[in-house]
Amino acid sequence: GSAPSPPSPVAGPLGSALSSRFGARPVAMVGGFLAGLGLFLGAFATHMTHLYLSVGLLAGLGWALVFTPSLGAVGRYFPSRRALATGLVVSGASVSGLALGPLVPWLLDTYGWRGALLLLAAISFNLVAAGALLRPLPVPDESLGPPRERAGPLQLLWHGPFLRYALAFVLVDAGYYVPFVHGAARAHEVGCDEHRAGLVMAAMATVDGGGRVAAGWLAARPTAPLLRHLFAWAVLTGFTLFLLPLGTSFGGLLTLALAYGFCAGALVPLQFAGVAEVVGTERLVHAIGLMQMFESFGSLLGAPFAGWLRDTTGTYTIAFLAAGAFLLAGSLLILTLPGFFCASRGAGGKEGGPAPAPDGPEPPPAALEPAL
Repeated sequence: GSAPSPPSPVAGPLGSALSSRFGARPVAMVGGFLAGLGLFLGAFATHMTHLYLSVGLLAGLGWALVFTPSLGAVGRYFPSRRALATGLVVSGASVSGLALGPLVPWLLDTYGWRGALLLLAAISFNLVAAGALLRPLPVPDESLGPPRERAGPLQLLWHGPFLRYALAFVLVDAGYYVPFVHGAARAHEVGCDEHRAGLVMAAMATVDGGGRVAAGWLAARPTAPLLRHLFAWAVLTGFTLFLLPLGTSFGGLLTLALAYGFCAGALVPLQFAGVAEVVGTERLVHAIGLMQMFESFGSLLGAPFAGWLRDTTGTYTIAFLAAGAFLLAGSLLILTLPGFFCASRGAGGKEGGPAPAPDGPEPPPAALEPAL
């Protein structure tokens, strides 16, 4: 699907720490190699444990090492158009999801699961070349600073606005993935056959990418602070989740799935661009990694909880209503952030105070931000 995969509890902070130490380019290249290697080794598995270790652990670690440094680097490349740049970057997940949807079944039918993994490994190895295209950024020499300045990630654990922001997305992710995981089963519940259920999911995936680009473009307009855009899309996503149980026919469910897919897609770029609004650019990579660790708990628990509600009540109605409630609860926490009611951008200090001095020289925006 086009929804972003649930973040890894460990690999996010690991990717941010390595990126701060060695730079985004080498970490992303190593991650691409590990992703391809994991799929390649999985093709020779003779036991389920081998697949857990190769595809699950090794390839998953590789993808995380690509995602976190790349997203953090893009956030620093485009300080004034961060939301639009992030929207264009994460829209690639929608394109790949649409491409791999029909491709993977064809590979399985034609080459078997081992051959399919080998071909997917060949595709993943291209991440090495993609990572090599990242423009290097100056890596601060943290050994020269006092201990207080070197403890960037630890400081974030006492950074009130960041913790509220992370908690907001723990709640958001507890509801966000429910339609992507249970959408096909909901379509079957209302009488759709396999083909129509697939159309519902494909439609949701298609408009997801458009929502990502559209939200990034709208947030780049100087009409309101980015956090207000984020709050508005979170509320819209929660309300569309509330409405999903009203789709009791193929046409109604398809219409509501299109609305949810667009709004859910719009949340993704603003979520990561908003991190810089809360902690500042100099700690962006560390903050993205830690936020992925925190929000993984919501994303990993939300879909099973919705399934339990379905088994208990006999319908997905309560499950979707609960998911929407999680999203709305998360959106309310965004209201408490210090940058929400003012037009200033990049509040980075504790409880909204001025951002601390960067750990190292920040590249001038003009040198980093090529024209889009």
